[in-house]
Amino acid sequence: MKWTDVREIAVALADKHPDVKPLTVRFTDLHRFVRELPTFDDDPERSNEKILEAIQMAWLEETEY
Repeated sequence: MKWTDVREIAVALADKHPDVKPLTVRFTDLHRFVRELPTFDDDPERSNEKILEAIQMAWLEETEY
């Protein structure tokens, strides 16, 4: 996965952290959570606030269903 795979990352985060409320996660921790995903393979420096916010919102959507 790359930073642009927002939906895939959100699904993986929801699976890996089922008890975490996405809106309580700081972007620094979210960045780490994404990098720790086993299928994530992208340059850590390529992320930015806009991407992290999109991931966080997609993760929130995943947990609401």
